[in-house]
Parts: sequence; structure tokens; C-alpha cells
Amino acid sequence: MSQMTSEYREWFARFAADPTDPSMTPRQWQEHLALDEVPRSRVIRIPTGYGKTLGVLGAWLYHRIERADDRWPRRLIWVLPMRVLVEQTADEVQRCLDRLAMRWKPGAGHQGKVGVHLLMGGTDPGGEWNLYPEEAAVFVATQDMALSRALNRGYGAPRARWPMEFGLLSHDALWVFDEVQLMDVGLATSAQLQAYFDDDASRSLRPRLTWWMSATLQPGWLRSVDTQAHHSAWTSSPTTLTPDALGSGLATIQKALRTNAIAATDHVGFAAAIKEAHEQVPKNAEHGRITLVVCNTVERACRTFDALSKLDASKDLRLVHSRFRPSERAEWKAAFLDKRACTAGVDRIIVATQVVEAGVDISSTALVTELAPWSSLVQRFGRCARYGGAGTVIVVDRGRDEKTAPPYGVEELEAAKWAVDALVEGLKGVGVATIEAFERGLDDTERERLYPYEPNHLLLRREFDELFDTTPDLTGADIDISRFIRSGNERDVSVFWVEVRQRRAGERPPAPPNDRRPSREELCSVPFLAARDWLCGKETKEKRAPRLLAKRRAWVWDWIDGEWTIAERSKLIPGAMVCVAADTGGYRRDRGFDPDSSVPVPIVETPPTALQDEADDLEDSEALSAAMTYKTVATHNAEVGQLALQIASGLVPSRLAQLIELAGRWHDVGKAHPAFQAIIEKRGDYATRVDLAKAPHGAWQSPCLYRSADGDTRRGFRHELASCLALFAVLRRYEPSHAALLGPWTEALVLIGDGAVPVPEAEKSQATDLEHHVLACTAEEFDLLAYLVLSHHGKVRVSLHAGPKDQEYVSRDDRGLPIRGVREGDELPSISLDDRTALPPFRLTLAPAVLGLSPITGASWRDRTTALLRVHGSGALAYLEALLIAADRRASKLTTVDVLLTLEADGRAP
Repeated sequence: MSQMTSEYREWFARFAADPTDPSMTPRQWQEHLALDEVPRSRVIRIPTGYGKTLGVLGAWLYHRIERADDRWPRRLIWVLPMRVLVEQTADEVQRCLDRLAMRWKPGAGHQGKVGVHLLMGGTDPGGEWNLYPEEAAVFVATQDMALSRALNRGYGAPRARWPMEFGLLSHDALWVFDEVQLMDVGLATSAQLQAYFDDDASRSLRPRLTWWMSATLQPGWLRSVDTQAHHSAWTSSPTTLTPDALGSGLATIQKALRTNAIAATDHVGFAAAIKEAHEQVPKNAEHGRITLVVCNTVERACRTFDALSKLDASKDLRLVHSRFRPSERAEWKAAFLDKRACTAGVDRIIVATQVVEAGVDISSTALVTELAPWSSLVQRFGRCARYGGAGTVIVVDRGRDEKTAPPYGVEELEAAKWAVDALVEGLKGVGVATIEAFERGLDDTERERLYPYEPNHLLLRREFDELFDTTPDLTGADIDISRFIRSGNERDVSVFWVEVRQRRAGERPPAPPNDRRPSREELCSVPFLAARDWLCGKETKEKRAPRLLAKRRAWVWDWIDGEWTIAERSKLIPGAMVCVAADTGGYRRDRGFDPDSSVPVPIVETPPTALQDEADDLEDSEALSAAMTYKTVATHNAEVGQLALQIASGLVPSRLAQLIELAGRWHDVGKAHPAFQAIIEKRGDYATRVDLAKAPHGAWQSPCLYRSADGDTRRGFRHELASCLALFAVLRRYEPSHAALLGPWTEALVLIGDGAVPVPEAEKSQATDLEHHVLACTAEEFDLLAYLVLSHHGKVRVSLHAGPKDQEYVSRDDRGLPIRGVREGDELPSISLDDRTALPPFRLTLAPAVLGLSPITGASWRDRTTALLRVHGSGALAYLEALLIAADRRASKLTTVDVLLTLEADGRAP
């Protein structure tokens, strides 16, 4: 036995400690996975019940934390197809970390701890995780929330946060896609993304890997034209059960197989068959008299539940599907969805949908399942006799035509019927070893028939690259990514119910207050098409239904304007947050989402949660500038630069870390702009200062009304654009022929008649140290520096053009429209950098926003960012953005004393 093997076994015993099994040892496959020291993308094909969560989490923790192997990514992103699986997996991850005393908890120090974060509708996708990119963390997410972030369009997050989350989840990350047989087009998207990051490996700063995991995973599912070059590396040496494991233990449990055929509309007949099967289960079964029923649709599950209730089939009858709120689902685990609830003396029938196919640790003695695709059936078989003994499986054909087959395809059900009939004929049952032997005997044609996979959409490289730009068009519209995440109507909105009084005569319709946000426990996932039909009515070509029905009251959160707006069909899109008046109905505690119910919905009594920073939500907001005390630009910039260097030094090459530090030292220079200074109304002892970056919460104008020195209103003013343009002013002042400005274009400008390069306005010897650092940049470094400064709030990045609020500006001169509140010729006053030096005044130009070559600033901003993407790749560039943003937000929380203000108070101001 090697030293690493013995060390891992000792560590695993602590990590997976089970009170019922003090001598806990890893399974063979878990050990083989953990002893592979070099991280790589791979496939894991392990049957249900064999400890996939422990095996995968253990391998990552052992190398990343226990061995401190920096080759392993810091972030583990665990992706699951359904919310209920996310909650269960997160609970198990937290228990494992608690056993090692390794879990980070809010308010505690981060060093050496591992945070566990949920990414699903209703949880705060922000929190603190994005502020500590140098620390290890586990994210457990639904595929909607995870893949939307991987595509730089994070569902449930404000636009300004998209790039930061995209950057952190695209670098230093190990993605685990669990139960991929349920992910539909999301699986293909995951493979396309990994292929593109593998293509960009030479430009990557930290590893980005993927593990695909399922009991029925087929390597061919990951193959496409774009993945072909990497497919062999991913699928070679897959993690599977060894022959020894298949010949003993759980693999040899006997599960008898029978079939039946009952019409999809015969709910009473189906319920009678279930009752009969349940009564055949011995009352003294070791793990309880439990019958699990799995239906293919929520509607059939509900109707089956109703029919069983009328037959009085069991005193303990349960309904489980994905359209319940977490507040109701929280009761399930303790009551019946847990191994501890499967004990002798229990007499229970559970009616469920596909939510029990994965991640649910229960065992039934009898399993009654509707005919489903073979991959789904194999997962369902794993919920029978899971802990030992013996079980019976009944597969019921409810129809295989176009009307009865959905959500599955006819051909999928036909193929599964062929396999089930073959096993029934062979009288071999559906135990793990039997299934494995059956599949080994399949030829390629039969295997492809049983495991078809033809995603409706493939994410192309061009489409992925276009998603880097998060700028909306003038209508606020974006590229639709939902087709790359889920197919059909399985893309969800998150709905919660509140008490909203009825409208009184002569007043505007009441709406939820804009500071009302839901807690996770309140939210119910609803397919967006079902939500549209429920709230607006069914729509046909002849009869449109664009607005709410007369008796419906609902609102959708508007991330741009930061308010609840009346819901319309067009606003009910995947990822939307929907607030519904309780008296509208639509939900029952015992049935979950029920569009036919008009009974007022009981409200979940939990404290409301503000899901996001106001600073990320709104364009006209300076919430991040509010602090405990006043602080100058110089002091705040210095603190950000220091933190940025501290964070980046262990993550990126030294020169990149220096540029991020320099970006931090410059990033808020634009706050000297009069429009920003104007919104600090209460200035205390600092009425004459023009360089305040931070002020107490009560000092700010509300709402923000940015005004320039001449009294112009500058709606949507972005100080980071002024900071960026000030960098160009440095080059213009001291070195117009700099390679990042006009140097490469001198001859071209002469040829097109735009004249010679301007004479410097000042000698380099007059430049401050900070300006010298800017002048010392190469052209590529300057562009990166300017980009990081501009993008440090996520609101202005790739595109420089007038926004909707700029269009409202009424010009009184010939300087043109503003761009993000900054106008041509605006001036930043001289501000102090420390107690010795000060930056000169800077006159700003919008020339970089012009397409093509500018005689003032050279290459356009669009050309500069295109070049940056070509050099760094989208993942690395967004990652660098995220490091600076993390430093800025952490520094904004510091309560340190500002030396410059102290000097002023002492009468010794520089």
C-alpha cells in the first residue's frame, strides 16, 4: 500500500464518518478517483447507492484542501437538474465539512475554511462568495442558475454582477454535472463550454475542468464537432465499478420485474394496481412497507394521488414533485424522504415524479413506475431495495403515442419497452449486476437506441464569444440563452405570493414595495409557459393574451429600474422573479403549484431577504460608495490597490497582479467629477473637498441626481468611465505618441489628412509616480488597465455608446450627447494622491467611443477590447475583472482612518 493510499484512507474515515459504521472505508471506485493526483475532465459512471457524493467531494477536498495541491481548482461547482436535489446535496456537503471542522460560516474568518453556497432561485447568488476568489468554496446549483452564469447571463442576478460571476466560475473551477441523464440540452452546453475552455487552455490563468456523472452516462452524449478534439481525453479511463464490486454487496440484490399496461387517462385503474402491489409487500419488511410510484408528469402524479386517496390505499400517502415551495419540501426529508424514515413498521405510499430519480436516499420494497426512457428507468430501479433484502419492480405502460408519451419521445419509450420485455423474458430482474450484464451484451445499434441523445441546440463558438458583451440594446433586450439550458417548457420562473390589498377607487393599483424580496423558502419554480397561461390565459394565433387576466394580480422584478412592474406575457421569461397576490391563488400546500386553484395561498412567514446589492441593481445608485465614514479617492484607491495585489499575487502571473494593483490605485479617480461630488449632500467638515470617494449612508442624495459643474443633469452617470478616460488623458498630456495612443497610427493619420501627432502638454518629469506607472505600460497593458478600471462595477465594459438615460439629455451646446453621463470636454479637477503629490486636472474626451481610427486617441474602444479578448480569452478577462471587483468591495467595507482627512482636520492638509 502506498503512503498516499494509507493517508487517504485515514482522512476518508474522518471525512465520511458514519455513527453506524465507525470503520468507514472508501469504496474501490472512490479510492481510485481520489488517488489520481492530476486533475482532468472525466466521466464517472457509477450506479445509484454507491456514494457518488462522498466520492467526488472527497477527491476534490483531499487534493485541494488536505494536500493543498494548487493544481486543483479552488471552486467546486456541483450542478443538478432540480432544486430538490440541490438542497439534499448541499446538506450532505455541509455535514461532511462539519465533520472536518472545515466549513466557513458567515461572520467567521475565511482562511482554511470552505464555503458552501446555494445557487438556485430565491437564494442570494451574491452573498460574500464572490469577494474571496482566493479561498476554496463549493457551489451547489440548479442547471438553470449554473449554466446561465457560465454563459454570462446569470438568472436571478442583476446585469452588473454577470461578468464577475462568469469570471469566477470560468476559472479555477471544477464543474460536476450530476445526473446528466436529466439535463437535456444543458448536458450538450456543458460539453461545448468545456471544449471552448480547453481550446483556450494556453490563455487560461487557472484550470477549468468538468466531471460528468450518472449511472447511465454514455460517452457519445459528449461528442460533437466542437468537442471531437477533446472527447477522447475526457472519456478515456472512465470511473466505473470494478468487476469485484459488481459481484458482491448491493450489486447482487434481487429485484423481480413485472409489466402492466394501463391507459394514461385511467387514473383509478392505475391507483388500484398500485394498491394491489402495496398490499403484497410484507408488513414486516426490514426497511418498511414502502411503495414508491413514479409518474412521468406532475399532472398524472397529482391525479394518481387523488385516486389513491379515495381508495384509502394507505394512511401515510405522500405526494412529491418539483412544483412545491422549499417551506413545504423541508418537511419531506424528516417525514419520509430519508434513509432514517425507511424503518420496520412503516406503511407508506409515495407518489412522485422524476424528482426521485436522483439524489434521494430512500428505499422501497415495491416500485411502480410508468414506462420511461431506459436511462430514467435505470435510475428509478435504484430506488428499490436500495439497502438490501429484495424488491419488486412493476413497469406500467401508460401509452406510447404522441399524446401520451410526453415529456418523452415515442421512440425513447419504444426502445425502453423492448429492453424491459427482454429482461422480463429472461427472468433476470433489474438488479445492478443484471443491468450491467445486460448492457454489456448490447451491440452499438441497440445501445444507441436505448441511449439516444440529440440536443435541439448546440452552443456555437461564435455565440459563446458574443455573450461576453453584457451591454443590452436600447430596448434593454439581450441574447436569449434559455435554449442552451433547457428545452421545451421546462425553463422556470420563480414565483412567490404576498398579501397585497385590493385597489381602492381613484388610486393606482397597489403593488409590492420595491424593497420586498422573497426568501428562498417562499419561492416556487413554475415552467414559464405554464406561468404565462395561468396568469395571462392561453394564447392562440387568433386570440392573443398579452396581459394579465382580470382576476390575476402579479408583478415582475425589473432589474434595470429596481422596481416591481405589472406582469405581462412578454415579461414572464425564464429566470424572472414573479410576485403574485395571495388572493390570486395558484398554489396549495398539499398539491404545490395548481393553476386551477383560486383559494388564497398561505403566506410563508419568513423574514424577507434583499437578494442583491442595490448598487448592482440600479444604474443611478452609489450604494457601494456609502460607508461608515468619509474617505478620499486617494485613500480608498490605495486600499483597493493593496488588496488587489494581495488577492491576485497567488492567482495570476506577477505582471498581471501589478496591473490589477495599478487599476485599483486608479479606479475611482473619476469620482472627482462634479456630477459625482454633487450627490454627496452632507459633507460635514469637508464641504470644499472635491475628492470624496466614500461618505456615511445618510450623506447621500436620494434618489441620486447627478449634476455637472454647469448644472446639467447627468442621469446614469458612471464614474468608472470618467476614471478610464482620465487614463487616456495621461497619455495625451505626457506622451501622445505612446504605443497605446497615436504612436502606431502616425503615418496613417497623416495619409488620411488628420495631421501630425500633437505636442505633449507637459514634460514627463512633471508626472506623478502613479502617472509614470501608466506611461510605463505597453499598448496591450494599457488597454487591459483601462478595461479593468472601466469594468470594475460591471456596468460599462465592452461597448461605449449612449444609454437610454443619455438619450433623454437635452443639449444646450455643440458637445453632443453624454455617454453614461460623461460629456466631451468634461474636466476632472486636480485631486490629492497622498500628503505629497496631486494629479493634475484632466480634460476628458469621448474619442475612444468612436468607431474606427481617432486622431485624438487612436484605436477605438471596440478595437481595443476585441484585441484583449483575442489575447486573453473571455474567461481570463472576466476573471481579472472579478479580482479587482472583489478587492474594491472588500476595501469598501474597511473602517480605517483616512490620513488625508486627519491632516486636514489638524490644519495640515497637503
